[in-house]
Parts: sequence; structure tokens; C-alpha cells
Amino acid sequence: MQEIIQLIKQKASDYKSEVIEIRRHLHKHPELSFKEFETCKYVCSKLKEYGIEFQDGFVKTGIVGLIKGNNPNKKTIALRADLDALPITEENNIDYKSVNEGVMHACGHDVHTCSLLGAAKILNELKGHFEGTIKLIFQPGEELLPGGASLMIKEGVLENPIPNAIIGQHVYPQLEAGKVGFRSGMYMASADELHVTVYGKGGHAALPHLTVDPVLIASHIVVALQQIVSRNSHPTTPTVLSFGKIIGEGATNIIPNKVSLEGTFRAMNEEWRAEAHLKMKQMAVQIAESMGGKCEFNIHKGYPFLTNDKVVTGKAKDAAISYLGKENVIELELRMTAEDFAYYSQVTPSCFYRLGVKNPGEEPASGLHTSTFNIDENAIETSIGLMAWIAVCELE
Repeated sequence: MQEIIQLIKQKASDYKSEVIEIRRHLHKHPELSFKEFETCKYVCSKLKEYGIEFQDGFVKTGIVGLIKGNNPNKKTIALRADLDALPITEENNIDYKSVNEGVMHACGHDVHTCSLLGAAKILNELKGHFEGTIKLIFQPGEELLPGGASLMIKEGVLENPIPNAIIGQHVYPQLEAGKVGFRSGMYMASADELHVTVYGKGGHAALPHLTVDPVLIASHIVVALQQIVSRNSHPTTPTVLSFGKIIGEGATNIIPNKVSLEGTFRAMNEEWRAEAHLKMKQMAVQIAESMGGKCEFNIHKGYPFLTNDKVVTGKAKDAAISYLGKENVIELELRMTAEDFAYYSQVTPSCFYRLGVKNPGEEPASGLHTSTFNIDENAIETSIGLMAWIAVCELE
């Protein structure tokens, strides 16, 4: 194993510049969820260039590649990257700034995709040094419900061959480049979208007694629903309820007929998640009716919680320590953010880890989903080498 780790490190160093150029191309040409047609063509061209067997057309823009080592039926490990970008206008002043207006790789999926391509190139060149098969999953639509992972699974991405484990990574802008983080067990929350419409009776704001004010009703609902978290959830069950959008198209002197609310509900327990859905609907409807209005409360059920398998994650963390040194591997905290990689974690032993990409001297770091997000590209060498090494170790 000492021989192969040195070979991987050397190749990661040799291919760093090439993979950075791949990343910059992807960053410059981002595409929205389930519309990654040019991205798909580009990834396929790279796989052809590397001589890697693949099949495209999964959920239209998804790709699955196979690297077969010695004794390919012994064990299969899957590696996953997501392809899509976000509807954000980039504000970075860089040569590879997005040329697609209003679309940006603000969540690091360009890094994930180039990293998997780089790791694939390394692994394909070293396939005579390990036993088993490595499945490469380039997945569309992570950012948009119902999530590309769920659709890829329905189309058989975890079959022929069936992976014994699946590994994914995500950039982490608060962690310095050269470092990575792991967490065994429960890691990320489920995520549901809340779409609420409150109906009342509009009128002149100076004559509120002649109206049924949906703005006031909606305000009561927003405040009251926080009791779902503060008074109903168990202290050991992390829960988040937030509303980020309220639309009431009245004016300073006009009470509107309706108000729309949009929010998110996050949890880490499926029984509590279902119970909370019922409680929120009942509370909102009853408040609206008690104040003379009506309420439609729709929940778009999103991604499940993400859990990291203890054995798979333990091996991956040990691999990272042997590759980077113990001082460069941290323990991650629970996150209330969500990821559709969770669908894989529900059916296959999984490990989803974090790649440090923080630029030195950037305080504070630009966060994910912001118009100024970028990375320290030195993280690319760490990313491609470590992913290749983790895959080899998981095959043992």
C-alpha cells in the first residue's frame, strides 16, 4: 500500500494544473439543475480521453463510468460528484467568471466534478495495483427537488454492479485548503419546503374593521409556528424552521386579499419530521380560521437526513490521516443543511466528507450560495489524490 500511496501523490501533483483547468472551464460554463447538457458532453469527452468505460443518459445528463482493477468482481466502490450550478449572478473578478448570465457554480460542484475526473484519471492509470471495481457517478440536479440522486437511483445507478459503499465530498469554505473533515453517523438534516397561502378580505387600511387582514394572520402564524421547534421537538433532536419569503401585495393604505409565505423545515428524525408536518398544518389552519381567514399549507417533502456509515467513514478517515497527516483531518459538527447524497446514504453504506477550500487570508470566507464564492485551487491536488486513495483503501 505504501507504493500505491506514493504513486497517487505523485500523479495528483502532476495532474494538478490540468484538473484546475478543467475546474475553470466548468466554472466558466455553469448550467442549472437538470439542464447540464454541455457539462455532460464535456465530462464524457474527458472520460473518452482517459480511456474510461462509461454510459451517459441517466436522468438525461447523468453519467456512470467504470474502472475495473484486478479481480473486478471482488468489490465495488462508488464515487459521486454533482454537476449542476445555482441561479446566482457571479460577482467575482476572475478570468474564468461565469459567462452564463444569472448562473454560477456557487456551491462548488465544479470542484466536485473536476475532482472526480482527476481521481478517475489517477485510478484508471493505477488499476493494475488494486482489486475490484470503481464506479464513477456524475449526477445532475442536486440543487433542485426531487434531487438527481433519487432519480439516478430509480434508473439503476446502484445496480450492475451494486456498490458495497459510496463516497462523496463537498467543499467547505470555512476550512483551510489541505484539510478535510469527517463525521460518523448522523451528519446532515432532512429538508422540506413550506408553501403557505393565507386568505382574508382586503380593503382600505384605514378601515381594518371592514377587512380580514391576511398580513396580521400570516404574522401570527409565523410567530406561533416557532412553538413547533421550541415547545414540541425533543432537545436531542435538532430542528430548524425558517421563513425566508413573505409576499403581501398591498400598499401603505391597502390590505391585500392574500399573503404568501415560503420557508424551510429541517430535522434529523423521520418520526418527528412527520409529526411536525401535521402540527404545522393544524396550527396554521386553526389560527387562520380563528381570525376569520383561511390557510392553505403545502409541504414539498425534500431530501431525507444524511447518515454516514461508521465502518465506511472510519476507513475513509483513516485513509485521510495516512494521506494528509492527523493534523489535517478534523471532526465535523452536525449540519442543518441538506444534500441529496442523503438518498444514497439511505440505501448504501456511505461516507460524505468535507474538503477544505478556504483561501489563505480571506476573513471571513465567502460562503456557499453567495455571488463571491471561490476556492483556493491548491485544494484540487488534495482532493483528487485523497479521493483516489480513499477508493483504493475502501476496496481492501
